[in-house]
Amino acid sequence: MLTYRHSVAGDTVRVHVPATPEELDAFLDWARQADGRGPIALDSETSGLDVFSDGYRLRTVQFGDAHDAWVIHWERGGDFRSAALEALTKVRRFLIHNAAFDWLVLDRHAGIPLEDLAPRTRDTRVMAALLDPRQPQEGGIGVGLKPLSAYYVDRSAPDTQGDLTAVFRGLGLTKASGFARIPLDHPVYNLYAGLDVILTARLEPCLAAELARLGVRERLVDYEHQISRICAHMQRRGLLLDEEFTRELDADLSDDAETYAEIAARYGVESVNSTRQIAEALTGMGERLTEQTASGAVKVDKAVLLALADMDLSWKRLGTRTPNPLAEAVLRSKRAGKWRTTYAQTFLETVDSSGRVHPFINSMAARTGRMGVTRPALQTLPSSDQMIRRCLLADEGHVMVSTDFAAVEMRVLAALADVRRMKEGFQSGGGEFDIHMYTAQLIRGEGATEKDRKLFKGAGFGKVYGGGVSALARQTGAAEEEIRRAVNAYDAAFPEIRRASARWQREARATGMVTVSATGRRMPLDRDRAYAVVNYQCQSAARDLLGQALINAEAAGLLDAMRLPIHDEILASVPASEAADYAREFEKAMTFNLFGVPIVSKADVGGRSWGSLYGADF
Repeated sequence: MLTYRHSVAGDTVRVHVPATPEELDAFLDWARQADGRGPIALDSETSGLDVFSDGYRLRTVQFGDAHDAWVIHWERGGDFRSAALEALTKVRRFLIHNAAFDWLVLDRHAGIPLEDLAPRTRDTRVMAALLDPRQPQEGGIGVGLKPLSAYYVDRSAPDTQGDLTAVFRGLGLTKASGFARIPLDHPVYNLYAGLDVILTARLEPCLAAELARLGVRERLVDYEHQISRICAHMQRRGLLLDEEFTRELDADLSDDAETYAEIAARYGVESVNSTRQIAEALTGMGERLTEQTASGAVKVDKAVLLALADMDLSWKRLGTRTPNPLAEAVLRSKRAGKWRTTYAQTFLETVDSSGRVHPFINSMAARTGRMGVTRPALQTLPSSDQMIRRCLLADEGHVMVSTDFAAVEMRVLAALADVRRMKEGFQSGGGEFDIHMYTAQLIRGEGATEKDRKLFKGAGFGKVYGGGVSALARQTGAAEEEIRRAVNAYDAAFPEIRRASARWQREARATGMVTVSATGRRMPLDRDRAYAVVNYQCQSAARDLLGQALINAEAAGLLDAMRLPIHDEILASVPASEAADYAREFEKAMTFNLFGVPIVSKADVGGRSWGSLYGADF
């Protein structure tokens, strides 16, 4: 048996790599004893990140405690797989860092069902995110195993990732191909694999102690594990891809990117990605560009170009100016190119052998706990899009159902800030209540117009999302002075919002610039953006309503129907003949009472594609 020794926090730890059936017996003896002492850390090494792709390989499964790790070469088959499976089946409790990934790997490639492994798991990544969800560039530790271990376990915790990358280069491999092609018995590879479980085993008690010290409720930790499991279930199921349509879309987007780039070239912009060329051409057309980047360059980002093209964030005409043809051409060329690579090509690259794509669902993607969907990033699609969504289909004989909270941001704001007149409106207005027209009528009287509604909707969302006057003016098309008056009127109508913001900021400053959500989630604030506390509180509460809705939906027997959580929406594939019944059950699962404010939802039944819910004809 090969045994590698290393120092962690002043202790000598051992990484064992069995090579014979007899040495596997020693591993199983250790596993039985370690299981009696407490949870065992678990990890896997694979050929890459696309768990569902053809040719994907599970290479090793490793188990460990604070002092010993065992790297089992799954790829050798036979007795090695049998030993790993015995431990995976019989060990009572596991610690995994980023458990959702390993759940899916072991479910698909080792036959250990997600449903069996997840209830036996404590995820140190989830625990760390509940302590501090910030990435290093935001001032946090991050949620990666190595930086967390360096902070909590050993300031000089070994970063064998760097050593492994050097080995890849020495073998003529890239970082992308290295994990698939490095020899299974390479000592650095095995040491890297083994140390990860030792670090995970040592990290968990540190995180548990810190969670207890800060008063983070165990119930919240358990809740996040439930949501992580449900999201992994949805990722495993995936969505059917209309491959023929997606290939056609890929070609169309390529043509659009080229066509609009040619239009931009007529105005002197040879590259739509050159901010200098765009700024010079727009200035030459008589546009006044007043905003600057941090480095002092003229800003021509998406927000600036949309305003020049007379479009809001949903690419709808504002009707406030003559659209600038160059700004519009640049926007459309860049969007077509981005959508081609981000969506169409990614769909085609990641579709599995059964015709499904499996977007990665990050159950805690933001400080507020808000979920994210990546590869591809489907949550970044504009609400008006039908083209990309048309690629994704319900199962055969099924239709798509989308259930969305109604005005959840404003309902949450009314509840958390105890806004009396808002709460009265929501309580008496029913599910179709229009908070923005209600606000306009409170301020302007019964004769309030649709323009007034749009203005005060912008002011309200400015409160929720922390948008300034300039940003709101761009989004609504109104003059800044008009926006400023609307915000002042909004504050007069709903004074509780400013009082709540001031209170939350005071509380955060008293606790090291951390605001605590209604569910006990800790959310660090940036000192220069303390005003964002309203956004953090509202977004976090809305996210936890969605999380509870997922749990409610599972309890109602709807788990197998669910496909994606997108913002405040649950997307599902349901039998066409039972769509109305499913829709009602989803609405029930997404109905709450939050501090006296009714949280309601509406289910829309579409056709075969997700895009049908947005106007597509299939």
